[in-house]
Amino acid sequence: MKNRIVRAVAGIFILTSLLLAVYVNIHWLWFTAFVGLNLFQSSLTKWCLMETILEKFGVKD
Repeated sequence: MKNRIVRAVAGIFILTSLLLAVYVNIHWLWFTAFVGLNLFQSSLTKWCLMETILEKFGVKD
C-alpha cells in the first residue's frame, strides 16, 4: 500500500508542477526536476522520505 501511495503522490506532484509551469510560471519545472531527483535518489539508496512519513501515520505495506 505504501508503494502505491508514494507513486500516486509523486505522479500528482509532477502533473501539478507541469500544469503550474504551463499556466503560471516556467520555473515550476524546477519542482518537477526535484521530484524526479528524489525518485532517482530513492532508487539508489532504497530510502524515501515519503515512506518514512507514511510509516509514522501508520500506513502498512
